[in-house]
Amino acid sequence: MNHSHALTNTPINSHIVTEQLNQANLTALSGASIRELVSLVNKIEQQSGQHYIRMEMGVPGLPAPMIGIEAEMEALKQGVASKYPMIEGIPSLKKEMSRFCSQFLDIQVEEATCFPTVGSAQGALATFLVANRIRNEGGTLFIDPGFPNQKRQLDMIGQSWGSFDVYNHRGSKLKQALELHLSTGKYTTLLYSNPNNPAWICFNDEELAIIADVADRYDVIVIEDLAYFGMDYRDDYSIPGEAPYQPTIAKYTDNYVLLISSSKVFSYAGQRIGSMIISNMLYHRVFPNLKKYFGHTQYGKAITFGALHGLSSGVTHSTQYGLAAMLKAANDGTLPFLNLTQVYEKRAAVMKALFTHNGFEIVYAEDNGKPLSDGFYFTVSYPDMDGDELLKNLLYFGISAISLANTGSERIEGVRACVSQVQDNQLSILEERLNAFSQRFVR
Repeated sequence: MNHSHALTNTPINSHIVTEQLNQANLTALSGASIRELVSLVNKIEQQSGQHYIRMEMGVPGLPAPMIGIEAEMEALKQGVASKYPMIEGIPSLKKEMSRFCSQFLDIQVEEATCFPTVGSAQGALATFLVANRIRNEGGTLFIDPGFPNQKRQLDMIGQSWGSFDVYNHRGSKLKQALELHLSTGKYTTLLYSNPNNPAWICFNDEELAIIADVADRYDVIVIEDLAYFGMDYRDDYSIPGEAPYQPTIAKYTDNYVLLISSSKVFSYAGQRIGSMIISNMLYHRVFPNLKKYFGHTQYGKAITFGALHGLSSGVTHSTQYGLAAMLKAANDGTLPFLNLTQVYEKRAAVMKALFTHNGFEIVYAEDNGKPLSDGFYFTVSYPDMDGDELLKNLLYFGISAISLANTGSERIEGVRACVSQVQDNQLSILEERLNAFSQRFVR
């Protein structure tokens, strides 16, 4: 049953919403990309003159640290704009990346194996291009739910992928699921995010050890996406060089690539720079199959002179100085980046309560039997509505989100909510709109 046909007297003019939905020509909202939804909501806002509670796109809601901006400005004044950057990154940045891994992950990686990338998106694409060619016709297995854009990248370059929803495979059950997929021999890489986008579940050390064990048995490279580095606030990972540390696969295998974003933890999304950390062992490994694609058999050289050179010939010169300054300050303990982002935890707790009070249910509510951490994302559903209906109906009530179907989740009745763009002064508006929604769709 499609509830939205009968929608009138909604907080946003229903004619405008319906008209824009028709013009967007999307067969199903649940299949729309994040950027398509952003575009749709922008148009409705322009037409209606009303602001949405924007929960569809994971963008930082905090200002970028001045230390990074000032370092970039200084570098530009020194003339870096006219000079090509080194593909492998400027020395000061590589040094601080290596230090960051020691200070916040408690792992030792050589400076040579640390690379800046044009955001984690480029780090993922470069890794797919190389790691999925270590053997003929390699593919990527995703532990879902996950970030839809990474699957689009694989489709774009004609590589195969598979996935499974981890919700029913936590703890020791994870081993069986991984065995089932990796034993097929189809996969050369395995990717997951930790904390997870969109469910915000976090793998513990037992699960990371299982992932490493099964991946090692089938010689699969683990890509650990740390886009939300340290943002599981149930533990305090904020003190450099002191336990506890952000959990990582690097403790359990030498066959890994870490993608560390600057977008969320440093609110540096606009400058498009991230860190790709390749294990010392993998960097030096030789794969004869890489030669025909990249002219090199060594993994590290294939990444540097093959993929990264081909994709962008380096990362914007000045932003490398910006990230180097922020990492140095974080490593020295003078930029408390994880304390700054803790605003998301508090906001998530308030927003979740508003949703559940108005009849919504949290989809991924538990994390290995414990209550889920409050953080950047959470997931909700509404009784008797599928994800497509829910997304559409929320639009009429001035609330935007993305479908869980888009993330590889089996829980396709749910949607992902991002807390970062919702300002504190909008929480009362969110409460009013959710109240109106629950009254309109009372069970």
